[in-house]
Amino acid sequence: MHLSLPGARLPVKWILAVGLLVSLLAGCEQDGNGGAPAGAGGRPPPEVYVVRVEPRSVDVMEEYAARVRGSREVEVRARVQGILQERLYTEGQVVEAGEPLFRIDREPYQIELQRARAELANAQAELNQAQREWRRISTLFEQNAVSERERDSALSARELAEARYALAESGVANAELNLDYTEVRAPLAGMTGLESFPEGSLIERGTLLTTLTQQDPVHVRFSLPEGDAALQRAARRAMATNGEAEQREATLTLPDGSEYAETGIVDFTDSTIDPRTGSVSARAVFPNPNGEVVPGQFVRIQLLVQTLDDVFRIPQEAVGQGQAGARVFVVVDDVAETRTVSLGPIVDGEQVVLSGLEDGDLLVVNGHVALQEGMPVSVNEVESHEEALQAAEDEAAAAEAEAEAEAAQPDEEA
Repeated sequence: MHLSLPGARLPVKWILAVGLLVSLLAGCEQDGNGGAPAGAGGRPPPEVYVVRVEPRSVDVMEEYAARVRGSREVEVRARVQGILQERLYTEGQVVEAGEPLFRIDREPYQIELQRARAELANAQAELNQAQREWRRISTLFEQNAVSERERDSALSARELAEARYALAESGVANAELNLDYTEVRAPLAGMTGLESFPEGSLIERGTLLTTLTQQDPVHVRFSLPEGDAALQRAARRAMATNGEAEQREATLTLPDGSEYAETGIVDFTDSTIDPRTGSVSARAVFPNPNGEVVPGQFVRIQLLVQTLDDVFRIPQEAVGQGQAGARVFVVVDDVAETRTVSLGPIVDGEQVVLSGLEDGDLLVVNGHVALQEGMPVSVNEVESHEEALQAAEDEAAAAEAEAEAEAAQPDEEA
């Protein structure tokens, strides 16, 4: 029977709506009976990427700002006064120990040496005469030919002559020493600085002439935070036993960012904490055979602070925050579980976990943002966090390409 009344097509819309409602109710009934896929609203379980963790030993390195200094920095001073005649080195060059650096006018000291030697000869003559007189008087005294007073006088004259001779000898030695001091020599091997006075200057005793810096080895000075007590104690033990106890190795990063090839040893830490900074001064010694490290440079020093055993290294992104503190997700029988963990330092961009994980746990490293405790998951096990990121990027790219293809399909049909 055909209906021709106005609005006869309205019941068809209602029929379609009722059909859709019936389908939804049927779907809900299937969910209640377990017929739908696992996951909220019938959606498949979320996909996560996991890595299998295992305990290991981790070396904890710390880096500090530091400044390079010469192992010895010596002021070269004049030990006699006079006119500075000549500089015998090139400023800035490396000199050996004992190498002459300056020459002061020698003539006054040569004359002084001649005078001292003349006084010594005079004292020697007086001593010879006193000894002869003593031998003669002592012989006569044994023969009872002279009195005891005369014998004592001869003995005193000999002793006074011996004293004057010794004084004259010291005068000669002092004159020779002063003459030798007119040639100023390097007290150690090192790099020379600028001269303080030019040739022709009148130099007083003790005048600073230049400086010498020993550059092999070099000292690297830095400050340790107050909390690095283990490193401080180890360095002090090494210092107390002349380096025979436990020593901490150190490496350097030069100002241009390159790694210095030589390895150093921390040999000193101060015994007190600086109240202004809360830090402890420390020093490391580095070989510098080629002069690559220059005193005065700012560098970065890296130290092995401690070694942690039976800990886990995981990506920092895998760690979240829960009510009980830091937490991670692990997968047990395709179900996500939370684990509260105790965190250690960050080493090479990875988070050290001190406790809360067990050997063989499947740690969620990607896809954990929307996870909840007890949520079923679809597991993809990978070897590393980088592999998980790459796989996620590949999936995202594939989904984007698929979406673009579906969006382009109606245009092609049209």
